[in-house]
Amino acid sequence: MSDLPRLVCASANPDKVAEMALVLDGIVELLPRPHALADVVEDADDLEGNARLKAAAVCAVAQEAAVSDDTGLEVDALDGAPGVRSARYAGEAASYADNVDKLLSELERVGAGTVRARTARFRTVVMVVWPDGSELSAQGSVEGWIAEHPRGTAGFGYDSVFVPTEGDGRSFAEMGDEKHVISHRGRALRSLALALSVPDSEPRKA
Repeated sequence: MSDLPRLVCASANPDKVAEMALVLDGIVELLPRPHALADVVEDADDLEGNARLKAAAVCAVAQEAAVSDDTGLEVDALDGAPGVRSARYAGEAASYADNVDKLLSELERVGAGTVRARTARFRTVVMVVWPDGSELSAQGSVEGWIAEHPRGTAGFGYDSVFVPTEGDGRSFAEMGDEKHVISHRGRALRSLALALSVPDSEPRKA
């Protein structure tokens, strides 16, 4: 039996699950989300709230500590949109391509034609919720800008149009797994893993 902390993955998005498993490999034992659990309605006002909703719902069903994340893309020219609604920017049933198309259309509408006008950031909040109601959260972010056209075939979500400032000019979708070194989710998950490994990092009550 593994001596690693056991966390049930609360995400129903297979792309997110794959990223979490890759970053947390050897740090925690990531267990699959209960199959019988329906989709959790993510109607909180911020990323932390949505992460808490998902982790708490899965924890209640699995009766084990559950980990979840919520991520938002904040584009300055759009006053921080799509933000907390990033996954549903083009509608509740929107595909990744639908969301990217809407984002590029909105930037064209507001006349954000230069790199300076297309600045943006990804933010991720990850949270663990335990059966006793205690919780632990961590955050990660990365600055960048929105490309005029999708570039690359790896990744998911807005990866094809997000170019990190700390990179070499490639979009996240062109970087593939290299992106985890500087990505918002990678940073948040590593911060969470560090907190879990430090004895003094006591979970806090919800």
